[in-house]
Amino acid sequence: AITQSSGDLILNVDSDTTIAPDVVSKLSQKMRDPTVGAVMGQMKASNQADTWLTRLIDMEYWLACNEERAAQARFGAVMCCCGPCAMYRRSAMLSLLDQYETQLYRGKPSDFGEDRHLTILMLSAGFRTEYVPSAIAATVVPDTMGVYLRQQLRWARSTFRDTLLALPILPGLDRYLTLDVIGQNGGLLLLALSVLTGIGQFALTATVPWWTILVIGSMTLVRCSVAAYR
Repeated sequence: AITQSSGDLILNVDSDTTIAPDVVSKLSQKMRDPTVGAVMGQMKASNQADTWLTRLIDMEYWLACNEERAAQARFGAVMCCCGPCAMYRRSAMLSLLDQYETQLYRGKPSDFGEDRHLTILMLSAGFRTEYVPSAIAATVVPDTMGVYLRQQLRWARSTFRDTLLALPILPGLDRYLTLDVIGQNGGLLLLALSVLTGIGQFALTATVPWWTILVIGSMTLVRCSVAAYR
């Protein structure tokens, strides 16, 4: 479809996503700048009211878009233009198509996290990637924990894999992006280590790691309280 298209811009929309009537005009307005290769809109959960999990995921999307992506966009380097609603410059996409279609990880074909992979390729080619918060797209999110955990595992694998691809371009970006990438990857690993250490303490000493629980819980409450208030 990409090779047979003829327009200047390509809009990618997931099959379970509904976009607002003004999304195309708002995203294409940002693409008037020839240095921009890709731009994404704001993600919301279309089934937000279904369960407690979908309500939390909707909050998680707000944080990811309006804290993480918004901060990255200040430096013209959104690290992942999300698949449910992203617009690309066709000429830039065609120049990267061979790398995009043949992505490998440890010598094997890799077909997960294609949105993050394409975004990193855009940045590597010297294009800016942007975020438009007023371009709203509503997508169906997992409503059961099993489906959610499988999704998160797939996304985490993509994050770690494409971080390796992004390392060579970080020196050419603002230093904030280096800090952001370290936080995204190191934070998850430290959280996992903290949880495993707490479980080990409980198993070996029969004591509850209250300090670990309080620190993780308080950090979570602070971040979620900001999102809930906003």
